Amino acid sequence: MTAVLDRAVTAPRRPSVSRGIGFAGISAAMVVVLVAAGAPAPLLPIYQHQWGFPPWMLTLAFGVYAFSLLVAIMVIGSLSDHVGRRPLMIAALAIDLVAMVMFLFAPSIGWLIAARVVQGVATGAASSSLSAAVVELAPERYKKLGAQMTSMAPLAGLGIGALFAGVLAEFADNAVFDVWLVLAVVMALGTIFALVTPETAARKPGALASLNPRVSLPAQVRRLYWTTVPGIVGGFMTMTLYMGLVPVVLVAVFKVNSPVVGALAGFVALGAAALASGLTSRVRAPRLRTVGTTAMIIGAVLFIAGIGTTSLPLLWAAAVFGGSGIGFSFGGTTRGLVPEVAPHERAGLFTAIFLAGYLAMGVSAVVSGVFIGVVGAAATAAGFGAVTAIVALAGLAFTRR
Repeated sequence: MTAVLDRAVTAPRRPSVSRGIGFAGISAAMVVVLVAAGAPAPLLPIYQHQWGFPPWMLTLAFGVYAFSLLVAIMVIGSLSDHVGRRPLMIAALAIDLVAMVMFLFAPSIGWLIAARVVQGVATGAASSSLSAAVVELAPERYKKLGAQMTSMAPLAGLGIGALFAGVLAEFADNAVFDVWLVLAVVMALGTIFALVTPETAARKPGALASLNPRVSLPAQVRRLYWTTVPGIVGGFMTMTLYMGLVPVVLVAVFKVNSPVVGALAGFVALGAAALASGLTSRVRAPRLRTVGTTAMIIGAVLFIAGIGTTSLPLLWAAAVFGGSGIGFSFGGTTRGLVPEVAPHERAGLFTAIFLAGYLAMGVSAVVSGVFIGVVGAAATAAGFGAVTAIVALAGLAFTRR
């Protein structure tokens, strides 16, 4: 008995940082994951110039990311509730590190698409575990900040990632390599930090059963959920427009080859979305959805006008309105639905929200790629904008009713 006690006393403890440091570090890691996800947008035209593949493959690379992310969310979205936050955080960051290395040494568009698939899986795995850990690690006086981080980081991170990659691509000698080298180093540091982050969730049985893909929409919010679906779809289509299609349009229609200009479109749209989401916490959910879908309609109309007149100022105005619409609409959707369900029902609710959103993102990206090869970039972009406006208009009508 004494020997057992001695071994227990002398057994080395796993090194661990404080919860406050863990909160700061995991918050940064969550942003880095989304920065990496936004980085390919301004780089894809550079790859096209180097390798000479058709424009539709650019949107395919964006679409497969959305599909793989969706599958990861549905399969392992609740796994951290059973095995703990740390193991899934470490695995997600390590997988994302593998994706960065694949990008770093990609010799062809096929490798690039494969890297996007791996990145989508990593981002989907990270979205649940990192978000939950940020909220749980936040000191009591910063709990509200933790919740805001989980809602704003995806939008802000994607925009920052696009801008970071665009600026580096504009001014660095070996831009593509430098972008992925920096992100690989940062992702490696994030993986190491996750190893010493305190665990915030106790293990519980049912891990294997949790891997069974399912969408569980609580009965009390089903009617409200279906009225929000057009706004969700319109918002994710708007993200696809600025992160997946605009880089192609700038080269093919506006004859703009500057990576910074392409990056600014995504940064402006998603930056406006993050600000709209963060600055409207006291606005009622129905009003937010109304304002959001209206802004998306205005943004889509301005985008079509910008394509028709080849006007970059109209494109920037469209990005501001469309991006704000994303933030308003998504904020109104979550604030209207989440309070109506019990805590144990929230995972199923968010899975239903992301199922509609990422399906719309992936399908619209792939379909637009097909149309680019048939009717050209200008007609495809104008049609994409028109469909987005119609979907947002349906969302406005449902919300008003």
